[in-house]
Amino acid sequence: MNFNLAIPVGTTLDRFIMRKQEAFPFATGELSQLLRDIALAGKIVNREINRAGLLDVTGAYGQQNVQGEEQQKLDVIANIRFIRALRNGGEVCTIISEEEDEAIQTGNTKGKYIVAIDPLDGSSNIDVNVSIGTIFSIYRRKSETGCDGTMEDCMQTGTQQVAAGYIIYGSSTMLVYTTGHGVNGFTYDPSLGEFFLSHPDIKTPATGTVYSCNEGSVNSFPESIKQYLNYCKESNYSARYIGSLVADFHRNLLKGGVYIYPSTAKAPNGKLRLMYECNALAYIVEQAGGKATNGTQRIMEIEPTELHQRCPLVIGSPEMVDKVEEFIKSEVEAV
Repeated sequence: MNFNLAIPVGTTLDRFIMRKQEAFPFATGELSQLLRDIALAGKIVNREINRAGLLDVTGAYGQQNVQGEEQQKLDVIANIRFIRALRNGGEVCTIISEEEDEAIQTGNTKGKYIVAIDPLDGSSNIDVNVSIGTIFSIYRRKSETGCDGTMEDCMQTGTQQVAAGYIIYGSSTMLVYTTGHGVNGFTYDPSLGEFFLSHPDIKTPATGTVYSCNEGSVNSFPESIKQYLNYCKESNYSARYIGSLVADFHRNLLKGGVYIYPSTAKAPNGKLRLMYECNALAYIVEQAGGKATNGTQRIMEIEPTELHQRCPLVIGSPEMVDKVEEFIKSEVEAV
């Protein structure tokens, strides 16, 4: 009788990172350790989210962040956890966080990396048990080590990212990241406390039939976006909008689709943040074969001018993004 008594559990995140590091002859291990630090903080935040309803850490914290948005208790908890993990890890000299007005100097003056992070994306969904996430972007510092990071270190375009990723806390918890050599996804096994490779070499479909957009604000959208949404309806596309950027992006990355957050009358520069939302997801989607634009310019080529800079975002399957750009171009040419 041939019983398979010990089925392999798969490749852990740590083992995967180690193997990939060996493929680079000049790798020194700092970036690998940084990714492990982010994964550790993600495990801790996952635990806090899963027991939030039992520990009275849902609901509003009572303060606003630099964006003028009301902070949730879990926003604050996630911010503390990630900053602590990155500071203790020693590889990061400076952190840009959605929840902090200014760049955070970690005291690790020998650290070679800058991290821009949205510690907990989708705050409005925290209390209703809908998927939320963490988005991160990693840059190599330009200044000499031995001192704090500078604004020049922080104000880099998305093309200069060395890694980016997100963690989605949903029906299962997943970490998806790229270092510029494809996109890989890892699912968390809470019984073992490990992330295991579950989605190797993710490729997004060239097109799809799903569009993700907050149509409640359609009256304040540019005419080109209104026309594109009408095109979607005439084409019998499906509207899917969760309200958590990570969740909407993750679904479209795997299944095909386009996510749109345009400029509006209330937010003429868009609502999403360039440094720790748009750049990170743009890097990921491009590595998976997709596209990301503000409507007229590639997201990763936008020159940042401030830490919390906002920009419109059209991201997803390349043929669908191209179609949105056609509508935008037609509107511009008609003016």
